[in-house]
Amino acid sequence: SSSLFTLPVRGSEGLYMVNGPPSFTESTAFQRDSGKNCKAVAFSKDGSLFAWCNGEKVNIVNVTNAQLLRSFDLPKAVCLEFSPKNNILATWQAYTAAKDGTAGVPNLQLHDVKTGKCLKSFIQKKMQNWCPCWADDESICARNVNNEVHFFENNNFATIANKLHLQKVNDFVLSPGAQPTKVAVYVPGSKGAPSFVRLYQYPNFGGPQSALANKSFFKADKVTMLWNKKATAVLVIASTEVDKTGASYYGEQTLHYIATNGESAVVQLPKNGPIYDVVWNPNSVEFCAVYGFMPAKATIFNLKCDPVFDFGTGPRNAAYYSPHGHILVLAGFGNLRGQMEVWDVKNYKLISKPVASDSTYFAWCPDGEHIVTATCAPRLRVSNGYKIWHYTGSLLHNYEVPSNEEMWQVSWQPFLDGVFPAKAVKYQAVPSELPSAEPKPAQAYRPPALRNKPVTSSKLHEDEPPQNMKPQSGSGDKPLSKTALKNQRKHEAKKAAKQEAKAEANQESTQSSASQNAPRSAVPTFTSGDPEVDKKIKNLKKKLKAIEQLKEQAAAGKQLEKNQLEKIQKETALLQELEDLELGL
Repeated sequence: SSSLFTLPVRGSEGLYMVNGPPSFTESTAFQRDSGKNCKAVAFSKDGSLFAWCNGEKVNIVNVTNAQLLRSFDLPKAVCLEFSPKNNILATWQAYTAAKDGTAGVPNLQLHDVKTGKCLKSFIQKKMQNWCPCWADDESICARNVNNEVHFFENNNFATIANKLHLQKVNDFVLSPGAQPTKVAVYVPGSKGAPSFVRLYQYPNFGGPQSALANKSFFKADKVTMLWNKKATAVLVIASTEVDKTGASYYGEQTLHYIATNGESAVVQLPKNGPIYDVVWNPNSVEFCAVYGFMPAKATIFNLKCDPVFDFGTGPRNAAYYSPHGHILVLAGFGNLRGQMEVWDVKNYKLISKPVASDSTYFAWCPDGEHIVTATCAPRLRVSNGYKIWHYTGSLLHNYEVPSNEEMWQVSWQPFLDGVFPAKAVKYQAVPSELPSAEPKPAQAYRPPALRNKPVTSSKLHEDEPPQNMKPQSGSGDKPLSKTALKNQRKHEAKKAAKQEAKAEANQESTQSSASQNAPRSAVPTFTSGDPEVDKKIKNLKKKLKAIEQLKEQAAAGKQLEKNQLEKIQKETALLQELEDLELGL
């Protein structure tokens, strides 16, 4: 059966196309470009056109038959991008000022794909955010120029149709989808004033009253703004460069929600630490955040910013929804070992747990069935290559470059939404010729003295299990308020502490010395994960046990000393302290 997609592979072996599942063979239609100088590739949004630069020319081909459509003499181009409806190819090369210090030549060019002529050139010094942004229908095009946003209409670049001018626009993002286009802008705070993100509807930019929504916050050196697909809300990850408390070298992050109806909120994340990743479900009504010191938590929130499902903790720092939004992959890449958890998010069931070690890249195929993971240079210089998986955990194809070569990039050919219908989620691993890619489990280091002794499990922390956060509608109970929850936890902790002290005291007074060595696990031991806290808890329990024994002696008619009576009076305070420690207050 013929392959539906192609995957370009770019590296020291040149640029070539691989046919996607099920064949995984090199495309014979696309002539391999064997030069070692391919700096960039780009597909059009619908996947019908493909462009690349090779250090001499920028070429555009028709993907279906690999026919060359256009070629531009641009030996220095290093960035390429198509406009959403394939009318324009934008190219960028490094900016160089003239020898005499005057302005250099414009280095950002917009080419008409149909005629090949250059429509407009700009000076664009920074590579970051180099490319102008288009609305999906190309009715407007915008770029940030000296801290204001310039808008062009219908690809007429002779006149600036509109300007969005605030004290200092650092970044902006246009909403996806149909008209009217909305714009999210970020203005960093200065001189004690807070930073803010504002949402506008194009072209209503007349002052703060005309904004659809506004959210200001103090902690931000940089922000990431994420529109949902339906363009009803934006998630803002605000980060500071440094963490004042010194707790993390990531700086500090906060997550904010802003809706076009004017509502806004801070998303409450129940674990401290970095925010590694935040992604919208393509259905636009839920989002997933991966956050907190390792092992990180992952939680799905609804548009009220209430948690809907919590995935517990694990070794992960990234999340990827499938194109149809019915599967979510949580993964630990980079400095983690490449474990992936593939979840059915309709039923919150785990589908598979494949491991893609040393991955630097992950992408869903537009069919919502396949995944590519890759190890690319310069991030990792050794064992470069890519793997293609089915989400049920089967490894279908594995390519490793020869040891003296490097791979720089691999990606799927994109397709427009709706080309691939959503299919029912499978749990059974699809058949594959390849053995599964289970890496050998790393053996924990053991000091020589312990090497021939039995292994005892010594986890530094217990992983939290996944749990559904939706209030169960069947029970008819209202969800508890925070105070009620806290009191309930207090009550339970008090009860447990009392029971434990009693159980231990009874055990000691009734047991004969022979049975003293029996395991004393009437109550499972509690660990907070912090050895200091555990030590304090142990001491408190010891004191409480002593008190129980004194009370029993008194009950048996023994006269107690003054200091013993004082000890008994401390019981309530000690119980309170124990319970606070166990709750982590």
